[in-house]
Amino acid sequence: MQRNIFEADHDSFREAVRTFMEKEVAPNHAQWEQDGIVPRELWLKAGAQGLLGFMMPEEFGGGGIDDFRFNTVLSEELVRVGGSGVGFVLHTDLVSGYLLSYASDEQKERWFPKFCTGEMITGIAMTEPGTGSDLQAIQTTAIRDGGHYVVNGSKTFISNGINADFVIVACKTDPDAGAMGVSLIALERGMEGFERGRNLDKMGLKAQDTAELFFDNVKVPIENLIGEEGKGFIYLMEKLPQERLAITVGAQAATRKIIDMTLDYVKERKAFGKPIGSFQNSRFVLAELETEFQIGQAFVDKSILALNEGELTVAEAAMGKWWTTELQNKAAAKCLQLHGGYGYMTEYPIAKAYTDSRIQTIYGGTTEIMKEIIGRTMGL
Repeated sequence: MQRNIFEADHDSFREAVRTFMEKEVAPNHAQWEQDGIVPRELWLKAGAQGLLGFMMPEEFGGGGIDDFRFNTVLSEELVRVGGSGVGFVLHTDLVSGYLLSYASDEQKERWFPKFCTGEMITGIAMTEPGTGSDLQAIQTTAIRDGGHYVVNGSKTFISNGINADFVIVACKTDPDAGAMGVSLIALERGMEGFERGRNLDKMGLKAQDTAELFFDNVKVPIENLIGEEGKGFIYLMEKLPQERLAITVGAQAATRKIIDMTLDYVKERKAFGKPIGSFQNSRFVLAELETEFQIGQAFVDKSILALNEGELTVAEAAMGKWWTTELQNKAAAKCLQLHGGYGYMTEYPIAKAYTDSRIQTIYGGTTEIMKEIIGRTMGL
């Protein structure tokens, strides 16, 4: 089906993003996978092209655009060139949401300009070694001491963890208050006692720096509290639909890429004297995936427009997240099978697509958690 959610401005933005990705990301990503990290210079180049702060107010160097269709374009074009290690989406889709909604005027003046230029790479730290999806059970604390909070604890699986200059940390300002004791506090590079662990060795997303973070009596000025004390859990719940939609958009784009690369392969690869795409099994597998993709795309596009209108519900975001990420994994597995032995070779893009896809049903809330959320909204 023809997509009809984009307008001329989005098409122009896509052309600019595509040009940037083809020039700066596509030729270099394989090296970044070996390095395990994307160079900071890429962020500065992206900032100079207006790709990082288009949602931020113009007075801080942003584009003043409140339209998730632009975020969608950026995500889709990253996927198109295989830029799975580039952490722009975390910066533009997740962190920006918290800052735009909850940052004070003073914080906006302090943080937004460098956010837009790429001088300040951002991340968000929720997951802890013993908590996973249970955000109410976090153990990291931030205890008020005069004009500072003293932060102690640790986080794990933090995307942009090595590169990040600025990390929104979910912590307990009142350890005895349960969910109502959670606050969001920004920790910045160079604060004494704020240490990074190793760059974690993952099965996929090899160029994405993912790290453990450690906080040992880190003194953080009270001016780095984001929003109000004790409302962090509420803020996290308010922004999770956008986070899950961001994952959904990426998963849908990845499925499109997987199907397309496999179509090209089965049309060229021959067995028993004819293209393997002419075999009924190949046709049926790809027909099934294409059908599920098209149905999913209709839901994703509707969700994007709903988010723009402030109408995307928690349950709807959960539905999109589990459906598209499970489909991405299904497509990667079935299409790798159609590649045969070549699919197992890392020089073939389908192998990278397979390993990159596996995390999608885990982070941002597992498929099982998504189904639990949906079930509860049904009164079950």
